[in-house]
Amino acid sequence: MRIGVDVGGTNTDAVLMRGHEVVAWTKQPTTAEVSLGVAAAIDAVLTQAGVQAQAISSVMIGTTHFANALVERNRLDKVGVLRLASPSGEALPPMTGWPEDLAACVGRHVYLLRGGYELDGREISALDADAVRQAARDLRGRGVDAIAICSAFAPINADMEERAAAIVRREHPRASVSLSHTLGRLGFIERENATILNAALTTLAAAVIASLEQALHAIGVEAPLYISQNDGTLISATQAAATPVLTIGSGPTNSMRGAAFLTGVKDAIVMDVGGTTTDIGVLSNGFPRESSIAVDIGGVRTNFRMPDILAIGLGGGTRIHLAPELYDADDLGADSFRVGPGSVGFRITEEGMLFGGATLTASDVAAAQGHVRFGDPSRLPPLSPQVRAAIWTRFQTILEDGVDRMKTTRGDATILAVGGGAFLIPDALKGAARVIRPPHAGVANAVGAAIAQVGAQVDHIIDYAKVARADALQAMRDEACGRVVAAGGDAASAHVVEVDEVYLSYLPGRAAQVRVRAVGDLVGGRAPVAPIAESGARHAY
Repeated sequence: MRIGVDVGGTNTDAVLMRGHEVVAWTKQPTTAEVSLGVAAAIDAVLTQAGVQAQAISSVMIGTTHFANALVERNRLDKVGVLRLASPSGEALPPMTGWPEDLAACVGRHVYLLRGGYELDGREISALDADAVRQAARDLRGRGVDAIAICSAFAPINADMEERAAAIVRREHPRASVSLSHTLGRLGFIERENATILNAALTTLAAAVIASLEQALHAIGVEAPLYISQNDGTLISATQAAATPVLTIGSGPTNSMRGAAFLTGVKDAIVMDVGGTTTDIGVLSNGFPRESSIAVDIGGVRTNFRMPDILAIGLGGGTRIHLAPELYDADDLGADSFRVGPGSVGFRITEEGMLFGGATLTASDVAAAQGHVRFGDPSRLPPLSPQVRAAIWTRFQTILEDGVDRMKTTRGDATILAVGGGAFLIPDALKGAARVIRPPHAGVANAVGAAIAQVGAQVDHIIDYAKVARADALQAMRDEACGRVVAAGGDAASAHVVEVDEVYLSYLPGRAAQVRVRAVGDLVGGRAPVAPIAESGARHAY
């Protein structure tokens, strides 16, 4: 038996699963101290099912805690940035283009040092070990314990980053070091940004993971803890503490993986409707489609793996801006009302009209139309059929536009409707072949966390003029599956789910950048034997 938990801004959802069966589920208010809400949710499902804590084999948690910290500029570490790219890599200093308040939180402890590689693996300049040593001593003296090291084209050759990290650890033993080649892709600025953000979250990540482990221990759950990643797979609590940015997008990803599991549909568009927004994503072979462009996190461009998600301003708590004198109108023009983008969010039970409030929300309109039953319908204003129909039609148009923007192929798509506000999705949408509403749709995010697998990715640049393509691809498949097993996955279930191959015309020979992703089931819920970097160094074969 295993437990999946998803911590959202409003609710903390939890499910208890035995095999493929959802035994119990709950929604609990998210607490300021996140571990308290998680403990309450886990305790609730155990009590509901009459199951002892000792029966749990593993716990999987997805949390928005780290994303919120970046957005709110809260509890971030000062970061020392060592850029190994001089003399050619000095045109744009680190944190160029960052929001000023976030850059101020992180501090501008920047060192532009010699080093780095060209795209073909040649050195820009040799690593200056003395300069790295002096930078580490300087940061130690300033009390800066979070250090980000980024070398030009480190994903092709990570040697300089590793050597610099070894020097920093000798000179500054209490420092936590984030290396860019374990987090991002080739794009230098975006990869460096991701590394700095990861370093800034170091203390918070350690504290959150420790509090979650203590909360589990307090309620008697001694099972290993795993954290959901941005791509729908799991990493150990130890890995999550070291690489928190890899978990930032786990909320929408969990919902998509849960939708695929609950319906058995592997290729579809998932619409996850919450209280404030509808997140629309695409399932491909059971996993979220990955974003191919730079992703903005807290106002900073990054290039680590994130799901391709379109967030639109329609949710259960979305405000409907309509003058009270038009509530009973016989005809409602398109400019007579607005849908959102504001939302009452978790205050819906105080401000929504269904609960005695004074704000007309999307849930109120859905209830008036007979699409959902909760609250007290007698508290709703006398909306005329024409008004209700006009607003409901606007909802449908917003959702149809979202589906159209996410589709990449012709023809109608299968829609999977999940989330607490899924009642806003009609049974018929333009561009949709069918709309499927799975059981336990309201806690699909927690189900997605509970059924998540161990994942690993291998990324290399290969010259097919030097090695046969078939041999190179097979070697990468074997390496990816091997990483899954090393990270706690079952060897029998490890398999490749994605192969991405891009030819590089600007390199000599027949060079291609190849990325292989593999997944596998947990082995009896046991913890990984050792942390495995999710984004391994690329090598020129």
